[in-house]
Order: sequence, then structure tokens, then C-alpha cells
Amino acid sequence: MFKHGMLVVYCLMVVVAGCSRKADEPAQEPEQEQVSKALELPIKAELLVELPDYCNTPDGMALLADGGFVISVPNYNDPTPGPVIMKVSAGNKVAKFFTPPAHPETDRTGPMGICLAPSGDIYYADNQFDENTHRKSRVMRIVMKDGRPVEAVTVISGLNLANAVAIRGDYLYVSDTILVPDSSPLISGIFRFKLAEEGIELKTPLQDDPHLIGKMKTFGEIGYGADGLCLDDDGNLYCGNFGDGTINKLTFDAEGEVTSNTVWVKDEKMKCADGLFYDAADNRIIVADMIQNAIQLVYMDGRVETLAVNGDTDGADGGIDQPCEAIRRGDEVIISNMDWPFEGIVNTTWDKPYTLSVVKLY
Repeated sequence: MFKHGMLVVYCLMVVVAGCSRKADEPAQEPEQEQVSKALELPIKAELLVELPDYCNTPDGMALLADGGFVISVPNYNDPTPGPVIMKVSAGNKVAKFFTPPAHPETDRTGPMGICLAPSGDIYYADNQFDENTHRKSRVMRIVMKDGRPVEAVTVISGLNLANAVAIRGDYLYVSDTILVPDSSPLISGIFRFKLAEEGIELKTPLQDDPHLIGKMKTFGEIGYGADGLCLDDDGNLYCGNFGDGTINKLTFDAEGEVTSNTVWVKDEKMKCADGLFYDAADNRIIVADMIQNAIQLVYMDGRVETLAVNGDTDGADGGIDQPCEAIRRGDEVIISNMDWPFEGIVNTTWDKPYTLSVVKLY
């Protein structure tokens, strides 16, 4: 998620340099190649913070206006403490932020993707999916007052596996990782809602609901589809395909209608596309590759570069420990280590400490 909007300027510089430099002078390398070599990618991640013992499965993150960020903690590894939403301050102090309410029918909650709205309220996906529970997942809005959470209200009901949420302008986007349970290849989807809409109960069958703007297919053995979401400066929408390690790109016309939904990036370097974050500063997308225990950088020309990677460790030294999302704050990439192992990934065991990692870009 880093910017390459200077491409045209760079091309002009190449032309000028080609005319003026001497024959024995080496050509200047592209700016990104110079940066990559200076950083000696991939980089070893460091420890940002160690989370309390009641935060055993950290997940989605959202930057706040005060320089801090919130992080959802569904606690899938050990549900005993109950799910919680934490806050990490601009100075990296960790504190409990909000206790999400349980679903009135299932008596549980699973906060995952989370994002900040222009109003200052916070939206999160409440995952209720298991093999016996369909159509119970929700999107919730945390009402904020004077910088503090007041209550959570239900915005959308009737999703299967609500995963990521993203907001741009007047619209809220939500991924449903298992739109059609037991489908093969797996069918997942992306929904869009007006922020002014609330109390929405989605239609049956779910894939006929008019809020559905895109479907995706997953062919890999890991049965999870549409996952992380982000939007670029031009309003294009990107969705990670968890099981296939690909990214779909959705484009829109002036009226907001979808004009294309295509597999935009498919690269052997990237095995999984979990959380996505659009890095406006460098016009690229930061991707959590959970399967490989890595963070990938995807440029707007489709190139993939590994920012950081780690083996199967407990993360005590700050190394990546099964990342589910990464965000950029200033010149740092902050990584949420979910540490929730399953078959087919590098990580084999969940264990203490429960951590957030950081990669310093400059």
C-alpha cells in the first residue's frame, strides 16, 4: 500500500537522463527498486506491543483520528475471556476499549473486520458462522460520543460469515466469506450498503439480495473465500480471496454501478490474501498472507513483493505469528498476529505471547 503516482514524472526523468548522461554512466534505477534494495526486503518484523492474556486471538484493526487504532479480538483460540475490542494509543499503550454484545439468539459474538466511519462511529463485522449456524452474522455500529464508545447497534443481519468491512464516502462494503455454504468451488461475495441504512435484514436466498455487488469463486483446498477489503483513491474496490491467494478488483461507473469484477492479482509469491490495507502514501496494497506467515506488498501494476516473513515461532521476539491484517501508521506497518492455526499453514501451535508486530519502513 505505497504510492507510485510519480510514474509519469519518472518516465520523463528517464528520457532526460538517457539524453544527457555519458555513455559509461549507469542508468538510474527505478525509485521503487532503490527503496527495496535500501530496505533489503524481506525485513524482520519487531515487537510493537504484547497484548494482555485475555487477548488470545487478535484480528482486524482500524486507524483512529488520534493516531491510535482499535483491534478486534474474537478469542477463537480460548473463548473463556470472551471477545473484546482493544485500543492501542498513538504511544502504543494498550487498553480495553469495548465489550461487543452477544447475539440475542446465539449468545455469542465474533468481532472481526473493523473500520472507522466519517462520523467517528466504528463499524465491525460480527462473525456468527459455524457448521450449524448460518445467516446469523451481523454488521454492528459502535456509537461514539466524545471519543468514547456508548453502545453497539445492529446495522445488518442475515450474513453467513461476515468478515471485512470498509467505508468510502456514503457506502459501507462487507465481505461474506461463505456466501453459499457447501458450494464447490466455494462461492463468496461482497455487499454494499448506504451508511444511512440500518436495521437491514438480508433476503433469502442470500445471493439474491440486491445489496450483493460481486461474487468470487475459491478453488483451493482451504475453504474460505472473500476476505479483506480496501478501496483506492479512485474508488476501485479490492477483495482478497483467502483460499486462492488472489485479489479481485471491482470498478464502478459514475452512477456507482459495477462495471467489472475480475481477478486482478494472481502471483505464486502470494499464497493467501487475508486482510488488505490500501496504503495511500505509496499507492499500493499491504496484504496479510496468513498461509506463508508473511506480509506482501502489491503494487498497482500487479507486482508482488514480500515485505516480511517468518517461520513457525511463538512471536516472542516480535516476529510475525500468523498475520491476519496489516495497517500502515506513519512509516510503520503494524501487523496483527492472529496465531489461530489450522491445516495447511506455516503456524502449527497457538501460544503466548499474544502480540502485534511492526515493520519500520524507513
